[in-house]
Amino acid sequence: MSVLIIEAFCGGSHKQLLDLLQEEIEGCSVFTLPAKKWHWRSRTAALYFMQAIPPSENYRVLFTSSVLNLAELVALRPDLAKLKKVLYFHENQLVYPVRKSQERDFQYGYNQVISCLVADVVVFNSVFNMESFLMAIGSFMKLIPDHRPKELEKFIRPKCQVLYFPIKFPDVTRFLPAHKLCQNLQMTDIQDIEDCKDLEALIALQKCKPDDGLMRNSSSILESQPAEKRGELSSPSESLEDLSHIKKSECTSTYQGGEDKERVAFNPCRMFSWNLEENQDVDSQHKPLHIVWPHRWEHDKDPELFFKTLLKLKENGLTFEVSVLGETFTDVPDIFAEARRELGSSVLHWGYQSSKDDYLKVLCAADIVISTAKHEFFGVAMLEAVHCGCYPLCPKALVYPEIFPEIYLYTTPQQLCRKLQNFCKRPDLVRRKAIEGK
Repeated sequence: MSVLIIEAFCGGSHKQLLDLLQEEIEGCSVFTLPAKKWHWRSRTAALYFMQAIPPSENYRVLFTSSVLNLAELVALRPDLAKLKKVLYFHENQLVYPVRKSQERDFQYGYNQVISCLVADVVVFNSVFNMESFLMAIGSFMKLIPDHRPKELEKFIRPKCQVLYFPIKFPDVTRFLPAHKLCQNLQMTDIQDIEDCKDLEALIALQKCKPDDGLMRNSSSILESQPAEKRGELSSPSESLEDLSHIKKSECTSTYQGGEDKERVAFNPCRMFSWNLEENQDVDSQHKPLHIVWPHRWEHDKDPELFFKTLLKLKENGLTFEVSVLGETFTDVPDIFAEARRELGSSVLHWGYQSSKDDYLKVLCAADIVISTAKHEFFGVAMLEAVHCGCYPLCPKALVYPEIFPEIYLYTTPQQLCRKLQNFCKRPDLVRRKAIEGK
């Protein structure tokens, strides 16, 4: 019970991370709230947890996501203020897109800034997430009419680390169609993740060497240690308690700029090296292109662009099939109902798949996975789809250039449409297209 884990919004990637931590940290204490009404979770969760978490002499480390106002919680519970406090950012509210500037509620970003100030370690799931947050603090604080705080970034940056979200990929071979079974899987990369090395790095928060460039994926971090050191990794709970020794990572870079900027080594595309020229499933060559969009049904994922692109393909007489997956919340954009009617028989699957196996089956059957996001700090859904053999198409923005090589990025809606037009005309090409690593 030495590790106290708190999650104010237990759903999606937040729950995925929490589940992994619970698997690896024996006897941790976990307190959560359901993934509903995140605005209210951000405003009031600290008050709820103040009463819900019993006092204990055994707590040593407090791990929470940035949905929780950590500053409020430790003020309400001084006993928790003494713990080593680790704050994990799945997203940040300083640059989270809103439809109109006046819709941005200052309080949510303010909560995250003051939470960073009281945390001992601040962990981000990507360089884009970290740098966009840190670089926005100054302008964000200018929204205060007077008596503004100064240079808060200098207080927060030394606490910051980038550790990519640990994904435990399932074995999907039983769901893969014949042409995907011809893939030559690079099992070393996959096994590292399935053995939870990413998770161990998150828990241990290993510091990379000064010459390592940007933060590597955790398997690279662990392998950079001497063999005798790698064997000395303590249990996850003990490693998490060692966070008191954390220092500023020398592995950060200027966001989207700088002459010495280099791309991170973590590359999900390396998990697959496709060689489908031989043994191609004959039936698959004649099936329409199957496009999957596995994202939350919210405006920040830009469903308008996605559906506009598909309807353009249809207007041009091109044939395709589409599966629109992802979670829905209280307010679903009107475009989904409109697009469902317009796409008609082109739709194969529509809506959230309650079974994980059903979700994976759809991904394994699809040819291309598309992101049209205006907001993405990591993108678990895209990586899961790549794991299932989908060819990715992502914006050349946000976190995507950190993860995907140039060939999988598009810069304009027109470019996305052109790529899809070509693949619709020759779906067999994408089915034997080699996914390239960096």
